[in-house]
Amino acid sequence: MVVGIVQFTLTIPNAMTLKDKRRAIKSLKDRLSHRFNISVAEVDALDAMRTAIIGVSMVSNDQSHVNGALDQVVNYVRNDPNVVMDDYEMEFV
Repeated sequence: MVVGIVQFTLTIPNAMTLKDKRRAIKSLKDRLSHRFNISVAEVDALDAMRTAIIGVSMVSNDQSHVNGALDQVVNYVRNDPNVVMDDYEMEFV
């Protein structure tokens, strides 16, 4: 069993309130989980108005499958017009 984990640090430049931030993050989380069949959660910076840290995880029996899928997730987040990806960390367990 292989577990792939990615943690993203994101900036939401158009968020003027926490409600704006939460709307943008919820939209991103929903799109990611439906498109890639992964688990997604906001894991830190919950009360920061323009910063979000989200975690993504995927389980499989093939590391190359997990690696390829998580690379696609990183590219998807990088190209999302509503958020700016400041950093990400990927690891496998």
